[in-house]
Amino acid sequence: MERKQFQLGDVVQMKKPHPCGTNEMEIIRMGMDIRIKCVHCKHSIMLPRAKFEKSMKKVLRSAPGGDDATPPSEME
Repeated sequence: MERKQFQLGDVVQMKKPHPCGTNEMEIIRMGMDIRIKCVHCKHSIMLPRAKFEKSMKKVLRSAPGGDDATPPSEME
């Protein structure tokens, strides 16, 4: 099975909704752990990468700039 593709800034749909009622989350930090922020109430949650990949259904909106965006470290 192919790994799910996502990147920083993407809005993803989770399998279970947040207590506020929405299941749309924005990825705001990536690493071994992934921090996501609820699009509706702005509450943030940090999950281990494996748990996040298991809980994520699909990418709803990709980050502005997409794959061709230059990382900040290469802009200098």
